[in-house]
Order: sequence, then structure tokens, then C-alpha cells
Amino acid sequence: MASVPHITVVGGGSTGTGIARDLAMRGLDVTLVEKGNLTHGTTGRMHGLLHSGGRYAVSDQKSARECVEENYVLREVATHCVEETGGLFVKRPEDAEEYFEEKLQGCRDCDIPVEVLSGAEAREMEPHLAEDVDRAIWVPDAAIDPFRLCVSNALDAERHGARVETHAEVTDVLVEGGEVTGLEVRHDSGPGKRVHGSPGGTERIETDHVVNATGAWAGRIGDLAGVDIEVRPSKGVMTVMNTRQVDTVVNRCRPKGDADIIVPHETACILGTTDEEVSDPEDYPEEGWEVDLMIDELSELVPMLQEARTIRSFWGVRPLYEPPEVGSEDPTDITRDFFLLDHEERDDLPGMTSIVGGKLTTYRLMAESISDHVCAQFGTTTTCRTADEPLPGSEDFTVLADAMKRFGLRSPVARRSSQRLGSRTESVLSRCDPNPVLCPCEAVSRAEVRDAIDQAGTDLNAVRLRTRASMGNCQGGFCSHRIAGELHPTHDEPTVDDALTELVEERWKGERHALWGEQLSQAALKYTLQATTMNRDADPVDDDVDWGAFDAGERSAADGAVTDGGRRDEGSDGGTTGGD
Repeated sequence: MASVPHITVVGGGSTGTGIARDLAMRGLDVTLVEKGNLTHGTTGRMHGLLHSGGRYAVSDQKSARECVEENYVLREVATHCVEETGGLFVKRPEDAEEYFEEKLQGCRDCDIPVEVLSGAEAREMEPHLAEDVDRAIWVPDAAIDPFRLCVSNALDAERHGARVETHAEVTDVLVEGGEVTGLEVRHDSGPGKRVHGSPGGTERIETDHVVNATGAWAGRIGDLAGVDIEVRPSKGVMTVMNTRQVDTVVNRCRPKGDADIIVPHETACILGTTDEEVSDPEDYPEEGWEVDLMIDELSELVPMLQEARTIRSFWGVRPLYEPPEVGSEDPTDITRDFFLLDHEERDDLPGMTSIVGGKLTTYRLMAESISDHVCAQFGTTTTCRTADEPLPGSEDFTVLADAMKRFGLRSPVARRSSQRLGSRTESVLSRCDPNPVLCPCEAVSRAEVRDAIDQAGTDLNAVRLRTRASMGNCQGGFCSHRIAGELHPTHDEPTVDDALTELVEERWKGERHALWGEQLSQAALKYTLQATTMNRDADPVDDDVDWGAFDAGERSAADGAVTDGGRRDEGSDGGTTGGD
């Protein structure tokens, strides 16, 4: 073993990047590997809620207490990732009064700040609530940007010496002498995949300890190591609306069920969610019926949702875990608490620890717990500092006011840039002059895109996660080509084209389940724009076209005379074409 232990973290979600940051800050040698982009798994597919703990105050009070404590920590150390929306648990006439009182008492028991509101007071806060909402409980829910959060953790880990490798999939866990000694990792060398310059092919990473932070995929890493990890993945589907119908998190105050929350997030609202146990975190039937369910159920709380446009749906898999002896049949009964699995103690396999369960809200606490455990394995006594030291972008949030004055940031575009970048605003925005907006829907400027390209290379989906470019109403219809254009001339045309194709195809995945009404026409417009102006449908194929005939502009007399590059002369009826 080296004098400084080398720890390899598998998984680039909130927990994995949080662990990498924590361990690197404690002085350990850290490598993080993630098979896709950061947030590739569950973290990138959540509804953006920073829990107050209110949702678990009746059913899972241990998780509720952890949530409210971490809620306030993240407001301090991840300021630029959090929007303090507040939250409401609203009661309709048909909802049980007994459960309302039980929820209220549960929040008080868990030390979650609450305020009881009348229906009129709740509508004063959120004017679009249904007229028959009769009571509500206010709680300190908030919205959080999981992409910004993970990138900030990874960036700080690198600042403290960690190596972060995306598009690096673990293909084997190396076990020698009954102990985990390393990993075999396959690097994706395709276009846009080399963020840190690692070569393609397979790499053998020797390490002193492996931390399995892959969430719903933890069982797959366990299988490679020859141990059983009983994760019970639970699918949740979310639906994204075209605007913010509410500015406060709205929860239905009733026992567990589907379609009971609306989360305002950036320029949109996210409706959620379902809870269906699945056997494989990447394989389940995609009927799309959940979108109808969301609209029907949640329009009882906010009626205007019936008339709103749905721009996409997406799904995530909760990495639920419970000890095998519990055996809950309903996934909603499984605790949202997290578990540290010491494989030396549990499976007689030294060299690896897994962390499973939990929520994004408690990611930092989970990272602290497993980092304490790993440090104890090597006699490292350095304490955790992640609850006290802000993430990059949140170090000095007062810089926003100074930067806005310096750059004249008075428009909504500039304000949104500063909200995303936090204390990095001045250093990023000062790099481009002029600095036009490339993504109008999300107000993302050229400077932000170029900053993200510096971090992510030609992977435009990684640029999207860092900036939110192409995540607005048009879903990349009016901006994807502009974003791709920033790769030129540093990268050649085929590389840029491949990167653009990958971005467009990823956006389409979530749109195809919301194709009706106005959204269908929007999707048709987007397709037409991309097919006709950029030839994204690749039709016709170059080899089948006589481009010389087009350039000559000549046509047989039988078809009517055409001269001057294709413009038709006056015909026998005296009419013209091409001039109207």
C-alpha cells in the first residue's frame, strides 16, 4: 500500500461525486469512474426536490430528520444550486382530515418547521391552486439543480487532486487472494467522450479500496466482485411542463400514491411521480401512460395544468435497499434511508465498500459516512469539512451583486447566468466579448457554453448538463446547432456533426411520449427545422443525386423552361412562379 491510500469511487452521481470530494479534501488519492456523463443514472433523473423531510414525516421519520438537517446544510454550502421555493402540502375536501393532522404532527416530531394555512392563504401564496383546496401545511422544501451540484462536487474533487473519468465503464472487479485489488475499466473513445484525455481501450486501475456508489446499479458491481447486493430498483416517471405553473413546491396531503407533487424548476415545472419496482434499472416497458396520469391527478390541485403544454417525460430508478429479512412487497414501504455495506465484515471480502439507498438530499451525509469508514480502514484521522466549506460557485455569493454591476447584468438572461454560475460569474462571463445568447429558452450565453466545453470536451450532452442549454421549451430545436457551432474550428466537421447528432437524439428520447396537441405541432416544427436547414434526416443520400443537374438549372422543354439557376420563365398562361 502506498503511503497515501488510493481510493477508487465507482459512480458519478451525487453520492459518488460527494464521496470523491470528501476523500480528496481529507488528503487521500482519489479516482472516480463513471460509465456515462456525470449524473448519468438516478441523480440526473430526479424531480429536483430538496426535501424538507415532510414527505417522510409520517412513514419514515429517520429519513425525514436526515432530510431536514441536510436541507439547511446544502442551502449554505451549495447556494448556487438551490432555489428556496418553500413547499405546501395541500388538502382537498375529499382528503382525510386525520391524515392532515398526522402529517402536521409528524413534521413537528421531526423538527421540520411548519405553518398551517387556510385555503385562502395558500391561494394567496399560489394563485393557481384549485378553489376547493381548504387547508395547507407550509414546509421548507426547495428546488435543487442536480447537474450543477454534481459538477461542482467533481470540480472541487479535482481541485483537491482527484482524477475524474467519465465514459469509463467498470468491466471487472479484480480480486486477488480473496481481496479486491482494483478494477478493469473500458474507456469510450467515441466522438466527444474524452473529457480528461484518457485513451480509449481498457485500463487496469490498481487501488487500495473500492467504493461502490452506483446506486441502482450497485448489484452489478457486486456481481463482478462475487457478492450479493440486494438493491430493489423502483421506477419513477416525471413529466416536464412548458412553464412554471407554480413557484412553490406543491404536494398532495394524502397517504402514499402516484402523481402527488409539482416541483418548480428553473423555467419549468416537473410533475411526479410513480413508484413501480423493476428488475432491471435500464429495462422496462415504456408505454407512456404515466403522462396522462400526472396531468389528470395533479390538475385537481392546479387546474391550469389541463391546458398546459407537456414538453417531455423522463424516468429515474430509485436505488432502494432494505435488509433481505424485511421483505417489503410494496416499494413505497421500503425505507428511504441509506445503508453502508462493509463487504469485509459482511462477505469476507476486504477492499470494497458499497453505499446504497438514500436520497439526493442526504448525499453529503452519505458521503461523510462512507468517507469516515474508509479513512478508518487506513488510520486516517482527518475530519470531514464538506458541511462547512462551500462548493465552487458558492464560496462568496455576494459576488453576484458585484458582477451584475460590473457587467451591467440587468436582463433576465444575465440574471439567470449569474444564478447558475454563482461566484464564478465574473471569471466566466468576462471571457467572451461579444457574448450572445445561444439558448434563448434557458438564457445560456456563449461564455457559459465555452466554459462548459472546456470542462466537457465535445460531449454536448455534458455541456447541456452543465448549462441547461437545449433543456427549455424548444428542446434544442432553435439552439442545438448554435451550441455545436462553438466546437468549430477547434474540431473538424465530422466530430461536430457526431456531437450534434448525439445531443439531438438524447433530447428526442424524452419527447416521444408527449406527442399530442400543441406539443405534437412543436415537435413537427422542430423536425422540419432540423431536417430542412441542417439536413438532419440525411435525405437524399449524396451518391444518389446528380448535383450538377441542379447547379445547371436546365430542364427539358416538355417540363417547362427553366433558366437562371432554376427560376421558371413566364409560361403560356402568362403567369410566373418564383416571384410571389
